[in-house]
Amino acid sequence: MDRPRRLSSWCRIPLCRFVLPAAVALCLIIAGGCRSICCPSESPEGAHPPRPARINHLAFFKLRNPAEAPELIADCDEQLAAIPGVLSYYCGTHLDVGRTNVDGDYDVGFYVGFADEEAYRGYVNHPSHVALVEKWKPRWEWIRVHDVLDESP
Repeated sequence: MDRPRRLSSWCRIPLCRFVLPAAVALCLIIAGGCRSICCPSESPEGAHPPRPARINHLAFFKLRNPAEAPELIADCDEQLAAIPGVLSYYCGTHLDVGRTNVDGDYDVGFYVGFADEEAYRGYVNHPSHVALVEKWKPRWEWIRVHDVLDESP
């Protein structure tokens, strides 16, 4: 009758001695990194939060049909977030918290960040960006675009 193989005999393979611990360590690192991304903690008192990007491109859309906002957001998520050179991204609707001095006269707000002008130009000329603008331009009432350069340390 064959004896069951013990784990210790399996780990006598030299590769196994390194691969298994490395895989476990990698999983722990990834899990820790995901926690810091999805569940960020507050910055210590007096410390500044990280800056997402040096070049920050914001666009605010007023649509002819506001009911199309979810479709525009989905298109942005699918077509713009993955363009090479994009460091940070978000797209969504206005958050009304009752502050009268906050401009909420738009249907969709969009943000994308870049490290440098080359990445920004690449984004503007990328076929996915060009196609999205062509598709949505007839469907917006207006668009406001703001580019903010962050030279802070």
